[in-house]
This record gives sequence, C-alpha cells and structure tokens, in this order.
Amino acid sequence: MNSKLNKNLRTARDEIVPSRYVVNVGDIEVIIISDGILTPPAESMATNADPKTRNAWLDERFLDHDAFDWALNAVVVRSGDQTILIDSGLGEEYPSFPRAGQFVARLEAAGVDLASVTDVVLTHMHFDHVGGLLVQGVRDRLARDVRVHLSAAEAAFWTNPDFSRTAMPPDLAELARSASREFLSVYADNLMTFEHETMIAPGVVATKTGGHTPGHSVVRISSNGEKLMFGGDALFPVSFDHPEWHNGFEHDPEEATNVRLRLMAELAGTGSWLVSTHLPFPSLGRVAPSEKLYRWVPAPWDY
Repeated sequence: MNSKLNKNLRTARDEIVPSRYVVNVGDIEVIIISDGILTPPAESMATNADPKTRNAWLDERFLDHDAFDWALNAVVVRSGDQTILIDSGLGEEYPSFPRAGQFVARLEAAGVDLASVTDVVLTHMHFDHVGGLLVQGVRDRLARDVRVHLSAAEAAFWTNPDFSRTAMPPDLAELARSASREFLSVYADNLMTFEHETMIAPGVVATKTGGHTPGHSVVRISSNGEKLMFGGDALFPVSFDHPEWHNGFEHDPEEATNVRLRLMAELAGTGSWLVSTHLPFPSLGRVAPSEKLYRWVPAPWDY
C-alpha cells in the first residue's frame, strides 16, 4: 500500500460519522460505501427544465441554485464465497471535486481487502464509476483473475464515445474519455461482457437498461424473499418528482426517462429496497406511489 493510501485509510478510520453502511438481503451482505460528494452545476440535474421551476425545486429543499451536493456511493456484495464490487467511485481527488475520491481508503476502513474481491460489476463506465479501479496500486492488489462484468454495449460504446446528446462540460467529457480508455486498456484481459443479463453469483443479477449510457445496467439482489436493487445512474434525487427532467450526463435523455419510469414502477410494485449511486448516503430506501407519481422513502438509520 502506498503512502497516500495509508494516509487516507487513517483518515477514513478516524471519521466521526462512518462512511459505510451494512444491510442484509436474506443471506447476502450488502455494504454501501460513500466515495464522498460531487458538486456538479445545478442546471445539470435538469437541462430541459424551466430555470424558475428548477430553482423552485431547489428552494423547497434549501439547496443552492448554482451547484448541489451529489452523493457518490458504491456497493460491496458478499454472496457465498464471492465478494463483488459494484462500481468504484471517482477514485482520486480532482480539483473540480475535492470532496470525492475516497472510495479505496473507505473500502479498506470497512474491512474489505481488495485481494478478496472476486468480481467487479460496472453499471456503466463514467469516470465516477470506474475511477476507483484506476487508482495507483489498485490493479496490483486485485486478484490477477478478477472478473469484471459489464454489458457488451457499454464496452463497445466507450471505444468511440458520442457526447452529442449530453450537456457535459468539455473538461468532464474529456475526463470521461480518458478514464474509459485507460480502464479498457488496464482491464482488457478481465472483461466478461454480457448482452442483456447475467448472473454474477447466486441471487446477484446484472441487467442492461440503457438510457443513461447505451449499456447502463442495474444489479438486482435477492435472497430468502428479500430484494434490493442497485440502480446506478438510472435514478437521481429529482427523479421521483420529475422523471421527465434530463440529466446532463445522459447520452439518451428520452430513453433514460423511460428507464426511470419502468424501474420506479417495478420498485413500487415489488417493495424492493433501492440503493443508487447519487441518492444521499446511505442511499437505502423504497419507492412508493404518490399523488403525482412516486416518492422516495428513506430507510431509518439502523445503528
């Protein structure tokens, strides 16, 4: 472990409020880990919304009009003899996002040894999901034969990505290009792509949804009648009130809206738990019908 990781690890262990949260789904253990907080421009949460309407939504929640705090969560799943990492956060601190990039240290603080990881699942390949796997020294600490699962459509898209329908600032688009290029090079021998759906472990299934990116996927976990979905970037805090609002990072905004509506209907109908990348940590809750459409019901913090 290099000195930077040692320093960050001490910081993570000394945190007043732990940045990890454990929930059991039947016999499967799920550890939710915070990589920190991103602060994108507020307009990126709703690029097709009337600014007055968007600002009113922000005002109701005492949020700033210029930028907002966006949680960045990843998950570790333990099913049988497999330890599965779902996404990996930003990985390192970037000048634009100084409050994120803590995932590797916080993974260690949660007692998860990188060498124990048997599988990695990527919901998609944006830089705030693959970045942790690109931190210096991480690849060497992972098993040589670690299996990295992602949809074939996602892998193909990032060989020549198209940002024409996103509203990403140019510097972030370039960061996304470079991170995906590096990831596909570093982990080329470990990729296990799937067309629509694949079982990662008993009770752990990844399914392509598309929308946010062409190969975006969600992960459904089930055991002994209990269910949890990791929604990746299919659902955001604003999605429950305004699923029609386009997120600036979406490569197919209209299809992303369709995906949101389908997943919320499923979650409300099944009562499944939901954890999602950008819902406030620990991001655990359920989706319920409301007078307008759906509402987010956070789970009480169990301590």
